[in-house]
Amino acid sequence: MRGQSAWHYRPYRPLDQIRERELPYICRLAPGEEEIALEWFDSGSDGAHALYWRPRGSETAYTRTELTGSEAIIDGLEPHRDYELYVERLDSSGRSVVRLARTGAAVGTVIHYLHPEDEIYAFSGRSLCSPSLVKLPGGALLASMDVFSGGAPQNLTLLYRSDDGGDNWKYVTELFPCFWGKLFVWKNALYMLAHTTEYGSLIIGVSHDEGRTWSAPVTILPGAGSKVARGPHKAPMPVIEAGGRLHTAVDYGSWPTGGHANALLSIDSDADLLVADNWRCTDFLPYDADWKGAAVGKSGGALEGNAVVGPDGQLYNVLRYQMNGCTPSHGKALMLRGNLEEPEAPLNFHGFVDFNGGSNSKFDLLYDEPSGAYWAIVSEIVDDAAPSQRNVLSLAVSQDLQRFSIVKRLLDYRDANPQEVGFQYVSFLIDGDDILYQCRTAMNGARNFHDANYSTFHRIERFRRYSQGL
Repeated sequence: MRGQSAWHYRPYRPLDQIRERELPYICRLAPGEEEIALEWFDSGSDGAHALYWRPRGSETAYTRTELTGSEAIIDGLEPHRDYELYVERLDSSGRSVVRLARTGAAVGTVIHYLHPEDEIYAFSGRSLCSPSLVKLPGGALLASMDVFSGGAPQNLTLLYRSDDGGDNWKYVTELFPCFWGKLFVWKNALYMLAHTTEYGSLIIGVSHDEGRTWSAPVTILPGAGSKVARGPHKAPMPVIEAGGRLHTAVDYGSWPTGGHANALLSIDSDADLLVADNWRCTDFLPYDADWKGAAVGKSGGALEGNAVVGPDGQLYNVLRYQMNGCTPSHGKALMLRGNLEEPEAPLNFHGFVDFNGGSNSKFDLLYDEPSGAYWAIVSEIVDDAAPSQRNVLSLAVSQDLQRFSIVKRLLDYRDANPQEVGFQYVSFLIDGDDILYQCRTAMNGARNFHDANYSTFHRIERFRRYSQGL
């Protein structure tokens, strides 16, 4: 076995399973109400293959069909039932790992699906997390997601591409180690800003071929690599340009050690993003329960902030505010003020923002110049008794960054069990008159609302119409 120095793999397999890279590989699953779509490839053979499937746990023989091309659809299936499937070479010289999928109507367009008991990525996790969506210079869309489980290594990210505006998706590659990754384009190059694992080192890598191959990543901030110690935390938050620099929010800490302190990370827009010394970070500002307007009770503080320029031209970090267990239990976001002229200047407390959806769950916040407004897609709280619910996904808008209004409910599953259904951690972009977004979606037998089994794509057409009358 040769030494391993790459960041991208097709596919990544642990070293003791490395020979599986030469076997057939089912790289994408997208179940529907009565069908399962899949994509596969075999880097070890260009011969003929067959697909086998049956209801999970059944003692009946597998149904078999010979394959042509790299995609297939199994149809005529029973709704809301688990199936097992695999791809095998006709000469019986190798077959894929057995995959699991559950039928059922999902929302939007399924980018990828992972059954909670499918072990294909168990070395990293068992659910799809951390959506990140970007539009490439050539017009294609690229979506990433990591593979998560509490207490698992959490270090694999999957990339998928759409060349038709999100209607169809194809597998691209896998990044390892890569967690909490944010895709962004700068000067026609594609970057991934990520962690090696939960609370691991903050790293960045670049691709010059639209995500197919990647440079080795560079470490920007060292990490703990374990949540029992404090380390950097950075969900896929927006990267913006302002004042001649790129800015993004970053946190430091961990849940078990008492929460997170907050900072802004930036770099000169003309600098080499892969030189760690070019990056600057403010000191990390801890949450203070005595700040004016703070919720009463024990708060987990704030995290997963959005770097944004306010109406006054100043730089701000608008953060998810942890309010469960407090009074009130939801309805606020935290706003810290940065300094466009001094990238290492400390952040200062600015205030709390009236924002249903700004607490207890991550949200992306983007400024849209044509409408002169700030937009977010949030997990809206519609039941005061369930301040952590994520089964209602809504579009919010603000003209002043002080008061946000819910203007459109996008996915309203309030009648579904909030412990079983979740739409969360949306990554979105503005594309002309539309918003395109990728959602971490849990439904149809997910382990729970948090541990999503789908990554789904959605479009909001002519979104600016929803700001009229504000």
